[in-house]
Amino acid sequence: MKFNIAVMKGDGIGPEIVDEALKCLDKVSEKFGHEFAYNEVLIGGAAIDAAGVPLPQETIDACLASDSVILGAVGGPKWDSQPSANRPEKGLLGIRKALGLFVNLRPAKLYAPLADACPLKPERIADGLDLMVCRELTGDVYFGAKHRDEDGTGHDDMNYSIAEVERIAHRAFQTARQRRSHVTSVDKANVLETSRVWRETVERITAEYPDVAVDYMYVDNAAMQLVTNPGQFDVVLTGNLFGDILSDEASCITGSIGMLPSASIGETNLGMYEPIHGSAPDIAGKNIANPIATILSVAMMLRYSFDLAAEADAIEAAVNNVLEAGHRTGDIAKAGEQKLSCSEMGDLIAAAFTTRITFPPPPNCRTRAKYSNHLTAAGVLTTPSGLLDVCVASPLRHASHPPHALRRIPAKGPIALLAPRAERTFRRKQNPRRSKTAFSGRRRTIPPPLQPRSS
Repeated sequence: MKFNIAVMKGDGIGPEIVDEALKCLDKVSEKFGHEFAYNEVLIGGAAIDAAGVPLPQETIDACLASDSVILGAVGGPKWDSQPSANRPEKGLLGIRKALGLFVNLRPAKLYAPLADACPLKPERIADGLDLMVCRELTGDVYFGAKHRDEDGTGHDDMNYSIAEVERIAHRAFQTARQRRSHVTSVDKANVLETSRVWRETVERITAEYPDVAVDYMYVDNAAMQLVTNPGQFDVVLTGNLFGDILSDEASCITGSIGMLPSASIGETNLGMYEPIHGSAPDIAGKNIANPIATILSVAMMLRYSFDLAAEADAIEAAVNNVLEAGHRTGDIAKAGEQKLSCSEMGDLIAAAFTTRITFPPPPNCRTRAKYSNHLTAAGVLTTPSGLLDVCVASPLRHASHPPHALRRIPAKGPIALLAPRAERTFRRKQNPRRSKTAFSGRRRTIPPPLQPRSS
């Protein structure tokens, strides 16, 4: 399949991090047979320098003609002297409006290798952290009428129409269906009339999604629950003001904003995908920025705009594999750990791009062997460089000690591995030098040899 993508690298570290994300897209193209055509256009400060305005019409036209949009970052002190109507940030607001983007999807996920960076106690994140804030972008108090009285009293009009709530609610429920089918709607219906309209509308929309569980929280309680029991959340549906606050709170729990992507989408599949962090002008051009948030933004684009779930999974798996291997950029590295450059991290993730392999466990299997480096706890095999390591006579062992019967075959696209129904047992040799093999413990029942079958 061919997709046309408008690329707005923007300002500061934007060009550096976007370049690394495009490396991963090129890997998707190579592995899955897609074609991505890039059209680079200007926005923000770069557009002011070249065209005098933060959002040239050429950029708008190119984005409207594309299948999706990638954005790096906008802004920087260089353009602080610009009049307010011509600041780089106006380009960001303008392109959202021009594309009709009214939903901001911001995931917050704590990767296991970075659990130590989470500011919460370990028991608070025992259930993990993997949620999605679904924030309305074009309404609420941010866009209501504003004025001051003669005595200096300020007024901001908070309002939502039923139609505005309906469209964001539908998006939240559709997103939940792609995740764990649970929506938490956040409002302040005990005080605000706007929130009462919000809740009544969501309750009505709920009937159209009987397969999705729904609960409701006041925003103050939601803020507390995010730091006491974040694992309970799947999709958080909320308005512009509350979403602005809660999404920032959720991002802090993950340990680094350099890890978090976001998507802005509308009625169609056309969306704009960008990291949540800013342009970081203080480190621009130094090749030390963390590109992971932008790379994961590309994965979101594949999932939500192009409906390419397997390809998105592959990028996310590559990121996780690199982190599990101990590789870090400066913002997530501990004292004494090697700090990779932006391009080095991008190269590693591109090199770790994997084909994901799934298989059902054999029936009545009391224990599952731990296939270190190859088989994850979720039952997913990953293989670098498009080659699948398949053991045809004995179970897979640690990558550094492959069995003699290991056979390497090409793996183009997803491959299902189906285990025969028979079971057998295996006793690990008591050899200290082999103590880190895949099998731990005493005599165990394990899956029999795996047989590949293309799906």
